Amino acid sequence: MSRIVLITGASRGIGAATARLAAARGFDVAINYQKDREAAQAVAQSVRDLDRKALVIRADVAEEAQILEMFETIDRQLGTLNALVNNAGILEPQCRVEDMTGERLQRVFAVNIHAVLLCCREAIRRMSTTRGGLGGAIVNVSSMAARLGSPNEYVDYAASKGAVDSLTIGLSKELARDGIRVNAVRPGIIATDIHASGGEPDRIARIAPSVPLQRGGSPWEVAEAILWLLSDQASYSTGTFIDVSGGR
Repeated sequence: MSRIVLITGASRGIGAATARLAAARGFDVAINYQKDREAAQAVAQSVRDLDRKALVIRADVAEEAQILEMFETIDRQLGTLNALVNNAGILEPQCRVEDMTGERLQRVFAVNIHAVLLCCREAIRRMSTTRGGLGGAIVNVSSMAARLGSPNEYVDYAASKGAVDSLTIGLSKELARDGIRVNAVRPGIIATDIHASGGEPDRIARIAPSVPLQRGGSPWEVAEAILWLLSDQASYSTGTFIDVSGGR
């Protein structure tokens, strides 16, 4: 039986690297994206080049109806889901809390935690052994910001990732008897486009000297941790966090 993984936000950065590595490790891959179809299709072609199936699905994970449609599409076109990687995440331009708007907070929390909960819910309904499923694994992509707080930059983002950490802990215990493992990775300063979204494309160069390993990380280094947590080698790991942060 083929293993099937859904990766949200898989058209770029950590999500794209995870999709490609998942295919190399034998997964068929559902590639979720919101805006850049061309990039998502390029990732899909990389998956197919490794003789695995790829399904490209446009869905805004901030919208529950689109999440439901995404999971139903996977059911119809790929089969029964075995794994979920909640990777999609956003941040807004750097600012202090007193300058944040309610609209900004709603956007950040809709994608960074509400969507994670909803995607977990749909995955559980399909994977839980108590519901007739075959079990599976969920990996949530959190952030070192959950521990560091991101003062003067992204306290809202950090708070949303702190919520992801709490979700990971609680859900891992809730699902331990359902055949579903729930773990998380906490990336540090990783070379992706997200820094430009925050208004500082060169943020890695500024922060790297404060990282014990003296550099930013690559999406592939995070993907390796994610794939280990999805693998049978991690069969006794649930409620576990892997910090991919260069020691920060």
